[in-house]
Amino acid sequence: MDLTEGTQEEKRVRARKMMLWIGIVSLLMAFAGWTSAYIVSSGREDWLHNFDLPTAFFYSTLVILFSSLTYYLAKRAETRGRHRESTLLLLATLALGLLFIGLQFYGFSQLIAMGYYFTGPTSTITMSYVYLIAIVHIVHVVAGLITVLVVLYNQSRGKYAGGNLLGMELGITFWHFLGGLWLYLILFFYFFR
Repeated sequence: MDLTEGTQEEKRVRARKMMLWIGIVSLLMAFAGWTSAYIVSSGREDWLHNFDLPTAFFYSTLVILFSSLTYYLAKRAETRGRHRESTLLLLATLALGLLFIGLQFYGFSQLIAMGYYFTGPTSTITMSYVYLIAIVHIVHVVAGLITVLVVLYNQSRGKYAGGNLLGMELGITFWHFLGGLWLYLILFFYFFR
């Protein structure tokens, strides 16, 4: 199908979805660059090869994956006209996103307790990469939480009642991407040390 064909509404929907996917691909390229730099830097003499990831990072992985489920269920409830259930599930997604961030910062405190710092005389390039990549991901989760708030606001105003779920679909796509990205990152850090 030609992208210029269709009604104005169809073109608007395609344009918004395309913009989201361009953003996601850009983020993938950025994280691919950082993880590639991590791999290249692992040949340094001062590289830490045997370190334990904080347990909070693993718990946060479960939390963000579960939040993708609650977001999916919120969308499904909305499509079935169960607005109250959808609202509760969106609130659960928001709470789980905040818990994810809290667990990430707890993980940073666990790293510090193990003597691993982001910068300074006792820091290592290895831990600087771990902190940097995790912090940049957190920034994007904050952006994801803002989109959840926007979806909640629009849902409370009945914007999705007519079956026009574009905003919710865009939000859920971005949120699933963030969960998948964190899963990749935690597996990357776990297996590539």
